[in-house]
Amino acid sequence: MATGYVFFDAELRDRFVQGLAARALQSSTREDAMEGWVVELAAEPDDDTLETLEADYEALMQEQMQRAEARPDWGSHQVASLSITRSDGSPAVVRLPPAVARPLMEHFSAEEAHALVTAIAHSLENPVDGPLCRKDLLKTRPQD
Repeated sequence: MATGYVFFDAELRDRFVQGLAARALQSSTREDAMEGWVVELAAEPDDDTLETLEADYEALMQEQMQRAEARPDWGSHQVASLSITRSDGSPAVVRLPPAVARPLMEHFSAEEAHALVTAIAHSLENPVDGPLCRKDLLKTRPQD
């Protein structure tokens, strides 16, 4: 799983990328298909570094949200996304409306939110009919 961070403000994106460089972390930046940019880490950092990055990103997201709320033309552009890997190994992006993304990210870590969205996506790709309490269903967990 590549760790990616979405930005809609170039200044905030650049500050995040500068922070990555200061930590000697390599990243790439690409334009998002809809709007904004995605900053992806070249390699998965250790847990402590990832925790620090998540805190930095969360602070930048708060600032991005304040900037967006101050601009009336941004109301229609609010969106969040999580990258997942489908069962066949292909990448996908799950887009979440702000009303879903905001409470999700307020109450779950990025890893927990990713695991939840991945589990839902895998469940949609591999639907199971019948009762939920079957033992064979308890053994299957998406690996991502």
